[in-house]
Amino acid sequence: MDAHSRGQADDIDPADQWVLNPQTGNYELRLDHSTGQSPSPQPRGARRANAPRKAPASPAAEAGEESRTESRTESRSGGRGRGGTRADVPGQRSRRAGKGQAEAANAAVGRRKRKPPKARKKKALVWTGGVLAFLLVGLSVGGYFVYQHFNGNIDTIDVQGAGSDGFKKDQPVNILLIGTDKRTGSGNEGYGDAGSVGHADTTLLFHVSKDRTNATVLSIPRDLITDIPDCETKTADGTKVIPGTSQARFNTSLGQSERDPGCTMRTVKELTGLTVDHFMMADFNAVKTMSTAVGGVEVCVAKDVDDPKSHLKLSKGTHTIQGEQALAFVRTRHAFGNESDLTRIETQQQFLSSMIRKMKSGDTLTSPSKLFKLAEAATDALTVDTGIGSIQKLSDLATELSKVDPKNITFMTLPVLDNPAEVVKATVVVNEAKANPLFSMMQNDVSLTEVQQKEKADEKAAKAKQEELLKGTKADASDVRVDVFNGGGPQGSAQETLNWLQNTEGVLKSTNKGNAPADVAKTTLEYAPNQADQARALAEMMGLPATAMKPGTEDAEGLEAMTLTLGGDFKGAGVPITGPAKAPEGVQKVEADKQVCAK
Repeated sequence: MDAHSRGQADDIDPADQWVLNPQTGNYELRLDHSTGQSPSPQPRGARRANAPRKAPASPAAEAGEESRTESRTESRSGGRGRGGTRADVPGQRSRRAGKGQAEAANAAVGRRKRKPPKARKKKALVWTGGVLAFLLVGLSVGGYFVYQHFNGNIDTIDVQGAGSDGFKKDQPVNILLIGTDKRTGSGNEGYGDAGSVGHADTTLLFHVSKDRTNATVLSIPRDLITDIPDCETKTADGTKVIPGTSQARFNTSLGQSERDPGCTMRTVKELTGLTVDHFMMADFNAVKTMSTAVGGVEVCVAKDVDDPKSHLKLSKGTHTIQGEQALAFVRTRHAFGNESDLTRIETQQQFLSSMIRKMKSGDTLTSPSKLFKLAEAATDALTVDTGIGSIQKLSDLATELSKVDPKNITFMTLPVLDNPAEVVKATVVVNEAKANPLFSMMQNDVSLTEVQQKEKADEKAAKAKQEELLKGTKADASDVRVDVFNGGGPQGSAQETLNWLQNTEGVLKSTNKGNAPADVAKTTLEYAPNQADQARALAEMMGLPATAMKPGTEDAEGLEAMTLTLGGDFKGAGVPITGPAKAPEGVQKVEADKQVCAK
């Protein structure tokens, strides 16, 4: 039982319950507060002569009497006070020398002063907010990175320039979550490819909005055919550049030819246009240990399942699964849907959504023993980049990610089509018509949920200006004359836009003028007053913001064309500069706050 279930949550600081057991070298939960505390401190691990041991208060609290010699007479209302010191046990307060008869009396009977209700509430909020480490790891979610001894559990990889070298609290955050098919860990010999060095078997791009109100998690199919760019890696022999590969399976961006997670990060950036800040990677064991640490994950199946390949066997209905059974659930390909990897991605998203709900539930947050087990499992499972390769940095990141409510987390699968180059369909290619608007939404930090956000004054003004500019008549597409320059968009953007304008929109009087005299950050449309009707038509086609409209003061003469300069914000022909208001129709989507039965 934890402190809350013992009815002592108001009087006990959960951080004070973790003590070092010198026999195991682990920090363990002490819940027995029935005995008086020592009036004077002793070194950690010291044992009082003839002092009998008591049975631990719970399976999670196995520390002996030596852990109780750490006196904690610090007043609940007084903090450390002058001259107060803390023991070097992470998360645990040291005993403070008695200051007055009242404190000494409290120490003698093993009591703490009760705080006023308002103060107790604040403490609880600080604790629960601080311990929730909302970290998706491939096929898992982790939490509660507080204690320094967990640092040794974390493996790191220097990804040599990939990523952003950190994250800022006032900017969006992009984390790449990679689940590999490497067969490490006890009991995993029968899973995956026997010779795999650990490919990107499951990959999710976790985008958290700037205001932390929402998140989009984009699953990238392992069998996607894409270009893998050149990649700089750090090996035992030094740094080297691994040549890229054209038209290869996405999962070979990791492991193949000594590629590290930084290569996968670069591939994702090339694919989506989003800079990945950090990566987190785990193997099969993560699913088993994390699901067990939270006490099981609830899943729902719409039919009886008996899959001999994954060994998943469930009756129709709702089940709480963990360990091997949880791994079987996320690995099965033949139990649901059309038995493809895309169906498996959807099943994995449902599992992750349920795990997020379990992580954010009071059942987990109010149980120090669960949180401890979760921290142990998560740090054991994690391999991360050096930029977040410490407990403190992971805690900072976790605090940011934990602000997102599950109802505003949307899992989506990259829109794809069967590879037209194959007779027997085994791989897929990007469905650009649906994927580009989705990438644009993420790039422009547009939520996929119905989050209500306050508009700033300048945003309202820009919207009003845009509406005003678009009022009035619009020229027919056949009457629009425009010269297209590339002033900062991807290579070939001017020609790509020209083809789109002429072949899709009917703007035949358009010309590719090549590169602009200088690069610009934002796309602009310059036009004369007597070309306003043409400008309105082109702005509507391209989704140009009001700030892109640059009206002149003198009328154009004869057949003079407007000037469209594509800037660094240009993402592709037909993709609105401002980002679409909603996701394209038909894109696979799972919302984290809703339970969906696998079919």
